[in-house]
Amino acid sequence: MGAEPVSATNASAAVPGLTSRYIDHLRAERGLSGNTVDAYRRDLARYADYLADIGVPDPRDVAADDLEAYVGWLRGRSNERGRRYAESSIARMVVAVRGFHRFLAREGLAPQDVSADVVTPRAPRSLPKALSVAEIEALLGAPVGDGPLVLRDRAMLEVLYGAGLRISELTGLDVDDLDRVDRLVRVQGKGDKQRIVPFGEPAAQALDAWLVTARPRLAGRSPALFVNARGGRLTRQGAWKLIGGHADRVGLGERVSPHTLRHSFATHLLDGGADVRAVQELLGHASVTTTQIYTLVSRAALRKVYEQAHPRAHRSQPVDI
Repeated sequence: MGAEPVSATNASAAVPGLTSRYIDHLRAERGLSGNTVDAYRRDLARYADYLADIGVPDPRDVAADDLEAYVGWLRGRSNERGRRYAESSIARMVVAVRGFHRFLAREGLAPQDVSADVVTPRAPRSLPKALSVAEIEALLGAPVGDGPLVLRDRAMLEVLYGAGLRISELTGLDVDDLDRVDRLVRVQGKGDKQRIVPFGEPAAQALDAWLVTARPRLAGRSPALFVNARGGRLTRQGAWKLIGGHADRVGLGERVSPHTLRHSFATHLLDGGADVRAVQELLGHASVTTTQIYTLVSRAALRKVYEQAHPRAHRSQPVDI
């Protein structure tokens, strides 16, 4: 039997109350990662803003037409960087809202699932943005000097690219996760799944310089592999800000996102002849389908080379007789 509906005596409190129940469900029953739960929370907060805008503060009073209009409302809004939401972001936000309404109906918190017939916008299939090898070299060489924070940033960049980690996986690393002899790192991935990933000699050298020369001066008793200037564990936001700063210094600011080094890692492996199944294991993808999008990147690169170089890549030229 579903739970009793939330009292409607204070409709303005309905959104956070119902949202909290849904977030608890995602965390406890579906076992989603902290980052994924946070993303759902942000998406539902944005939905609450929309409901306030249209004068329907209680999600149990929402109609299907209201949900269909939500897509248009999102397309007219900008993100925290002042940019219009990408279609892929809008699709994700609609999925979060549909899941929320489905939960309310299933738990007896709403009379019906008003989202059942609402079509999720189809997100355009976009290829991951990968840097060239030369651009990667420029980014990895951006931290200049031998100060503690410079050594940290150099090691951080080398590990991100050398092991293809997500930025949350990088900031979650402890010193004990490293095997410096065999150049391996134990990674806690999505869904708390662990994997062991190798890293190369440049990353090993950068890590040695950071661990031996610089980290002892900052970290104190923290087990974290990468710490901030105050000795606490470096956060995802902090790491991304540092990477963005180095990208700006070498003219790659617009090209670099938190996932760029990971995308480049996968693309460069496949370009070098690596098997897609091996790349799947290295990235920690649950399905090879997720990894296969990187094969499209390589095909796109081949197509570009072909069209630029082959004399008959474009329309036929008249033959001289």
